[in-house]
Amino acid sequence: MRTSLKLASAIFAAALLAPATASAQKVTLTLNWVVGGDHAPYFYALKNGWYKEAGLDLDIEAGRGSAASAQKVAAGSSQIGLSDMAGVLLFNGKGANLVGVMNIYANSPQGMYWRKSSGIKGIKDLVGKRIGNPAGDGARTMWPALAKANGIDPNSVIWVNIDANAKLAALKSGAIDATTSFFNLHHVFARELGDDMGFLAWRDGGLNPYGNSLVVNANWLKANKDKVAAFVKVTQRAFAECAKKPEPCVQAMVDMNGALKFDNELTNWHLVSILMSDETSKNVALGWHDDKRMQADYNLVNEYLKMEKPYDVKTAYTNEFLDKNIKMPAINPPKLY
Repeated sequence: MRTSLKLASAIFAAALLAPATASAQKVTLTLNWVVGGDHAPYFYALKNGWYKEAGLDLDIEAGRGSAASAQKVAAGSSQIGLSDMAGVLLFNGKGANLVGVMNIYANSPQGMYWRKSSGIKGIKDLVGKRIGNPAGDGARTMWPALAKANGIDPNSVIWVNIDANAKLAALKSGAIDATTSFFNLHHVFARELGDDMGFLAWRDGGLNPYGNSLVVNANWLKANKDKVAAFVKVTQRAFAECAKKPEPCVQAMVDMNGALKFDNELTNWHLVSILMSDETSKNVALGWHDDKRMQADYNLVNEYLKMEKPYDVKTAYTNEFLDKNIKMPAINPPKLY
């Protein structure tokens, strides 16, 4: 299912807010998965006609996991993807040719969830247990690194293929023993599981690589620098605006995706803003990939997962399209969990 300005109401809104652009170029953005609060800036920019003004006819499609979106971009079936950067580094070691053009999560968003009543007390208790995730989930790609960082055989757990939207229900029913989820959905797990919720943030479990970044195919980038520059310029602006005042951004997304609830997605966004904020995003530029940290992430992936074909990590990202005048603003999110 695709969510885009091709919906009649959205076209009408864009026509009012942006001048007609006969030369607008078609570009598809594949999300990491279903639309949620963390995606609000893209829809805010769409509703305000910013992509159209920049010469882009942007189509947003839901994804089926971070790894799956990276694979679509690598294959050329999507121009831009939202994908876990550590997974991207691994895929490039397998022969993919992906380039991160803007970081979204400066901190790893990954979290492990279980029910305390199942007897699981921590990550080492997952040995022999069933972990439910979509086949293309980025957490599955990086699980071996987390497992080894905690002295666990990566092959000692049982992976169960489930849909992204079925994670919580499967956990509550006992169909699986544990699952992973991004931190921006932490409030949903806390609400549904209450005091029975067991949780480990991967960043507290010895693994904090960069999280989601916007990636493109290197060959497509070489031939379409103007499109990438336009997309990044608008998107960086949108994320900065949403960090300052999230309510209009979340409302725009809800308006364009009717099944979503404003209050839930606003809480989602507040959690996302925590993940976006670090010294680099606040002091260098919002969306910036730090050279030393990227090298450390490459070394981590290589240590635990082994690059099939070693390469220079600097080929896997670029900061050239980012405006250093746009920085992550100071945030003061409410108590969320």
